Amino acid sequence: MQVGYSAAELQSAPAGSDLGLGCGNPQAVAALKPGETVLDLGSGAGFDGFLAARQVGTTGRVIGVDMTPEMLAKARKYAETEAYSNIEFRLGEIENLPVADSAVDVIISNCVINLSPDKSRVFREAFRVLKPGGRLAISDVVATAPLPDDVRNDLTLYSSCIAGAATVVDLEAMLRESGFDRVSIRPKDESRQFIREWAPGRNIEDYIASALIEAVKPGCSCDCRSV
Repeated sequence: MQVGYSAAELQSAPAGSDLGLGCGNPQAVAALKPGETVLDLGSGAGFDGFLAARQVGTTGRVIGVDMTPEMLAKARKYAETEAYSNIEFRLGEIENLPVADSAVDVIISNCVINLSPDKSRVFREAFRVLKPGGRLAISDVVATAPLPDDVRNDLTLYSSCIAGAATVVDLEAMLRESGFDRVSIRPKDESRQFIREWAPGRNIEDYIASALIEAVKPGCSCDCRSV
């Protein structure tokens, strides 16, 4: 079961698309609107993408990007089975997005960017593909205190969305250096309860928490009005 989702959301997505691997609900802050184009970074089996597709409606569009062919096959199967006409899934890396410049209104992601060894490049790519005025709304884990060396160097903890967590200060700097404005990173202390279960006995909840991360690409969005 995904954290931060309502029962209605969990039931509305295709059965099997919820892999239970997230650390929060990015759509809680995405404020998606009908007609928008949404990009899901690290879309997996498509869970967040399918929820977004319902929110943007038939006039909107959702693009999911994932580097794992097996996940893409699952997501595409679910999309076809459930007859989603406004969603597509592309093979690619979040550091090198297969998306045109200034093509999307909103970028969402759920507990994926922490896994990237080059987070700055991910944010630069996100900035590139967003339209002026476009927004970033992601859920991810952040380091609220320096990670001990034994945690930082543990490959198992890296793949478990723990050892790759960046600090709030570093993430803010990366986002601003990429060009983003109105940066907001809000760690959720209540998340430490479920994070403790990711590595029992390692006290990782003392160092990381789930956070909602928001930022905006400066400029006028398509619904701006000239003065």
